Amino acid sequence: MQQARATLTVRAERQGLVEITGRIAAWLAAQKLGDGLLTVFIRHTSASLLIQENVDSDVQRDLESFLMKLVPESDTAFRHDAEGPDDMPAHIKGALTQTQLGVPVAGGHLMLGQYQGIFLFEHRRTPRPREIVLHFIGDKPSPP
Repeated sequence: MQQARATLTVRAERQGLVEITGRIAAWLAAQKLGDGLLTVFIRHTSASLLIQENVDSDVQRDLESFLMKLVPESDTAFRHDAEGPDDMPAHIKGALTQTQLGVPVAGGHLMLGQYQGIFLFEHRRTPRPREIVLHFIGDKPSPP
């Protein structure tokens, strides 16, 4: 068994989804890994990770709109607002989504479906750098 680990820093341009599949796939390719499992973990509580459709951007915009309606930033019932009115709604959205993903890897490639991508979901209005930890455990490829 082999292990490899790295931390990606990603800064979304805006509140919402930003695809990070390419950066993750590039890191995997550089490691020259074989079969195993990749764990993708975000080190924050006001942003999250999703595997979602990456072809039709309407899917992404609809997800963003749905969560904005489900947890509106205009709700004044929240006590926690230390960093502004989007602070607690961002934490709730993070709790409703995921902080880690497990993705199978075969031959050094992510085994995502044809229309799947890995996304950072930024829940804050003012995006900040986000740290995403990648951890692969598995085999090195067999020599030819």
